[in-house]
Amino acid sequence: MGAVSDSVRQKLTQAFAPTRLEVQDDSARHKGHAGARDGGESHFNVTIESAAFAGLGRVARQRMVHAALAEELAGPVHALSVKALAPGERS
Repeated sequence: MGAVSDSVRQKLTQAFAPTRLEVQDDSARHKGHAGARDGGESHFNVTIESAAFAGLGRVARQRMVHAALAEELAGPVHALSVKALAPGERS
């Protein structure tokens, strides 16, 4: 993993104490597209399960994740796909 992946994982862990966290660098699929960077770490898929999402809708959950990763989204991360789940929900 690279520095951006590590930062994403660390910030989501600190913000949400997830019971499940998967951070996948999907940058290779976007090579040559807008926002793609040499060396990758510009496009990510995240699956996160946390009690912090219980009772919230999909948009509210996405906003929470985006707020936690505001620094990354303002810089090296061009695209972020998020599946945010409460415990017991299926992805």
